[in-house]
Amino acid sequence: MTTKIGDKDPENIPLNFSDTEIAFRTKTDKELKESYRLFKLINNNLLAKIGPSVTGFALSLGLPIIGLIKKTLFKQFCGGESIDQCEPVVMALWEGRVGSVLDYSVEGAQEEDAYSLTTAEIIKTIQKAGSDERIPFAVFKLSGLARYSLLEKISEGKALSETEQAEYFKVKGRVNNICKTAFDLEVPVMIDAEESWIQKAIDNLVLETMQLYNLEQAIVYNTYQLYKVDGLEILKAHYIQAETYGFILGAKLVRGAYLEKEQSRALALEYPSPVHVTKEDTDNDYNAALKFCIQHVKYVATVSGTHNEESCVQLVNLLEEFNVPPNHPHVYFSQLLGMSDNLSFNLSAAGYNVAKYVPYGPVKWVLPYLFRRAEENSAIAGQMSRELNLVISERNRRKM
Repeated sequence: MTTKIGDKDPENIPLNFSDTEIAFRTKTDKELKESYRLFKLINNNLLAKIGPSVTGFALSLGLPIIGLIKKTLFKQFCGGESIDQCEPVVMALWEGRVGSVLDYSVEGAQEEDAYSLTTAEIIKTIQKAGSDERIPFAVFKLSGLARYSLLEKISEGKALSETEQAEYFKVKGRVNNICKTAFDLEVPVMIDAEESWIQKAIDNLVLETMQLYNLEQAIVYNTYQLYKVDGLEILKAHYIQAETYGFILGAKLVRGAYLEKEQSRALALEYPSPVHVTKEDTDNDYNAALKFCIQHVKYVATVSGTHNEESCVQLVNLLEEFNVPPNHPHVYFSQLLGMSDNLSFNLSAAGYNVAKYVPYGPVKWVLPYLFRRAEENSAIAGQMSRELNLVISERNRRKM
């Protein structure tokens, strides 16, 4: 499969992550001002701490809080409430040579009907991508298609009852339906990582699917969380499995999104924490994973999902070291919509493949995702300061 982003002529501008003119050129002055206000608010940890409870209380009273969220958090971090509503965002990103990954971000459903609706919606995103060069990937979470406690039981290696076996058969059918559609339309699909106590079930199912659909090109991607103590080891083990069975390993690399939850559960249940104690250990493993993937770029297709500038520099240097073209179809950079535009747009301007996650769904249903973004931004040391300072720099530049 030839890369869609790489087919669009790059500007070949020297890479400079401080270039705010490139980073924000798709933003109007009004949009920049709105981002400034929102990042100032998020920078106050109060939003992340009390936001979910206050919102839940307001909704229970029937207060019109959805409209406020739609104009602030939702507008910054989501593309719209439907695929069609994402069009202006997809177009704006593509003007900057950045692809979109439509991410149906509805969470929390635990009923068969909801799983069927979610499966159908994910397939719609794949069909959209299949006919739209601006959308190089699709994505989904397995917990959106399966009962959480079922995945946990499978991950623990416990025997399933006949009813649970039938339930799991349906789960595998949903996943295969999605991935077969992706295979037929040649649209790579990423399956997100989740909490460690359900991840083994996810890994096993994704690897089974790769053996079916990744024989000639990377269609199915697993996600590797490098904040896990054994994250790098698992990546390498999966590569050996890919070598053994003759398929291409699709690997999206992330640091991890459930740090506090992982640590709290380990402490409560008195087992060793599955995540690294220090950020330095996580960074080292992340960068080691990047090097491993680029060393094996012929048989490993990599999406580097990171907001870390040093890791982006590391990957750029690795491509140069191993003589891998910037637009190689097996190498992508990826960030979330509304964050790190200085990385996304400057990488794309320099000729690298970049795709932004574009979450969408009804506002009320994507609230868990939105509050995680607020919490994530305030939790990452210096993240809000960087975002805020970049916006301030660009606003000042435009006044000159």
